Amino acid sequence: MLTKSKVQDFLKEIEVDDLVSNFQVMGDDVYIDMTAHSPAMHEKKKLEVAMKQAFASEFGDHINLKLKIASPELPATPPTNEIKGKQIAGIQNIIAIASGKGGVGKSTVAANLAVTLAKMGFKVGLLDADIYGPSVPTMLDTEGQKPISVEVNGRNLMKPIENYGVKMLSIGYFSGANQAVVWRGPMASKALNQMIRDADWGELDFLLIDLPPGTGDIHLSIIQEVPVTGAVIVSTPQHVALADVRKGIAMFNMESINIPVLGLIENMAYFTPEELPDNKYYIFGKQGAQFMAEDLGIPVLGEIPLVQSIREAGDVGRPAALQENSKIAEVYIKTAQNMIESLVERNTNLPPTEAVKITTMAGCSPKKK
Repeated sequence: MLTKSKVQDFLKEIEVDDLVSNFQVMGDDVYIDMTAHSPAMHEKKKLEVAMKQAFASEFGDHINLKLKIASPELPATPPTNEIKGKQIAGIQNIIAIASGKGGVGKSTVAANLAVTLAKMGFKVGLLDADIYGPSVPTMLDTEGQKPISVEVNGRNLMKPIENYGVKMLSIGYFSGANQAVVWRGPMASKALNQMIRDADWGELDFLLIDLPPGTGDIHLSIIQEVPVTGAVIVSTPQHVALADVRKGIAMFNMESINIPVLGLIENMAYFTPEELPDNKYYIFGKQGAQFMAEDLGIPVLGEIPLVQSIREAGDVGRPAALQENSKIAEVYIKTAQNMIESLVERNTNLPPTEAVKITTMAGCSPKKK
């Protein structure tokens, strides 16, 4: 008579007892639940044939073996190895201002966006991440100033330079005006990380990071060091600039980076002479950034005109967006509002760990004085 103990001993003998989760013996019927070594169908079939042959040989052909063979549980898919940095206490949103190509006015846009957000009532910081060509000290009239050391919670930190309501740090505050920064990538990245982590930024609604052109060491260092909320891409309408913009957007869209592109700012979109404020001359092409934005499914945040006063204002260290009731100030206010709207939309679509902090449009009008 077939018994459960005989079956159990036989399962150990043929060395499959570790695969069996349950079995029952009812007369000549044997019910066995087991798990195959491999999820492949042919492996499960081989196991079934081998088991039936073994039982028939041991106990006779009259034994009715009923097998239920399950596939092994596959290990959980590891999460995507995203390059994400640690949050900086007190900073709500970190916005990377980037471009694929140099000479498109990215630093000018970053400086004007920073002072515009400050005028709206936000707490704003600006980090000049262009180690080899820092321009923030010049554009915000802080050349020659040096950050001082302050003690915060037992740590000595750099105190950012402040002007126009914007806190800022740049390698330009540490190197002389005529001193070239001749550093390899790792050294530049280390200096940048110190300006991020070893600074007393305090409470900020926005930290704008003015990135250098391209997609190199500095970009990866920033992404590894801090959780960037989103990226704003600056380009001119010119075809050669837009070709490089695609590469910059592709970098932020890489699976291991996965930083949302909040939108595209078309700088030098058209030329307007001061004496003919209603005229527009499309020197670098017309609506090139708009066509690209539609193609890539990202919004155009603003069209900044090519006017002489923007260049003059940047050279003397007073960004043009500070000019009250001017056309340029209006353009930058609208651009900043569009950027915030894109942030709010991202906040709705992103998972909680990546959610941005702004949930209303409060502050999207200049403070009344």
